[in-house]
Amino acid sequence: MRLFQLLQALDPAIAPEMCKVHLAVWNGQQNPLDVYLAGDFDEWQSWQGRRNFERALVVSLIQLPQADRWLFAGVHDSLGFVECEGGYQYTLVRRRGLDEFDGRLKVSFKRTGRQSYLLGENWADALDVAEIMPDRLRVSEFRGYSWAMLTKQKLDIVVQQSVDSWRAALSAVSGVYVIADRQTGKLYVGSATAGEGIWSRWCAYSRTGHGGNLELVALLEREGREYAEHFQFGVLETADLRASTEDILARESYWKELLQSRAHGYNSN
Repeated sequence: MRLFQLLQALDPAIAPEMCKVHLAVWNGQQNPLDVYLAGDFDEWQSWQGRRNFERALVVSLIQLPQADRWLFAGVHDSLGFVECEGGYQYTLVRRRGLDEFDGRLKVSFKRTGRQSYLLGENWADALDVAEIMPDRLRVSEFRGYSWAMLTKQKLDIVVQQSVDSWRAALSAVSGVYVIADRQTGKLYVGSATAGEGIWSRWCAYSRTGHGGNLELVALLEREGREYAEHFQFGVLETADLRASTEDILARESYWKELLQSRAHGYNSN
């Protein structure tokens, strides 16, 4: 089934020739899928560097990790824009009646170039319904400590939404964790001690980007706080919340030596 066939069955006004199809992809700074999962996609989409939404309707599709798969993120009425510094702020109003498919509908589409704003009538026959998921897409549930890996963007979502499986698992243990800088490959090894729990430490990183660690504070002062978006978090080793601070710090030192995060990363001691 074609995407527009489904949309028009629900709302006959959604004709391809009335629509711009927005293919939301990584813009060099933000992953729109992370923005969507955080609940900020509509606001994010409304700002455009050019006059991209010069049609009555905008059909929003977000690139998924799977090849040629896109997540349906609604249809919006485009009610004009205000020109502002560096771009245009559009007034986009979500069309009701399509909410049941928002975040559940996957679209199959092979993007042939770099264009992200398509005329609906030119591509209507290439946009197919691939899958309708039973539930709306959300951040993956906690799968186990050996699989605990979150980008800063996903960590923010997990903390903001207080995702039960992540909060419960990371609150139950102390231990040693690693922060990888995806821009440079440098590592920072840290620990949660004295019954604090890894959850509490990672919440601090979500709030500040640096968690109070002096090395990371200095890094973000040099590069700007937004640089924390390059961070990725993982668990190296867990321990009981009653484990002594001395034992945890000894294991932290071991991991720093093993991963050479003092010589080649962000740990200074």
